[in-house]
Amino acid sequence: MEEQEDTSKLYVGNLPYSVDDNELSKMFSEVEGVKVVEAKVITDKYNPSRSKGFGFVTCETPEMAEAAIKAMNGKDIGGRPLTVNVARPRRSDERGPA
Repeated sequence: MEEQEDTSKLYVGNLPYSVDDNELSKMFSEVEGVKVVEAKVITDKYNPSRSKGFGFVTCETPEMAEAAIKAMNGKDIGGRPLTVNVARPRRSDERGPA
């Protein structure tokens, strides 16, 4: 089954390492009109308590995701400007778990 691009799922980069799933969800839920379905901070597989500094947020609709990008991209969180854009599916030629 070929995965089509889900424009309601966002990549969130340059997160402070202190941000966890709940905090990430709360940040995006505070954007007016945005409902967060899921928020996940990616952690080090050898040290699950250590964030890798990025994560993913899934909004209820692509329109909500667009509003979240406009509101959050470049926003300063803990002294770091966030990078927020539509998440691209991992291509089969990209490195993944062995």
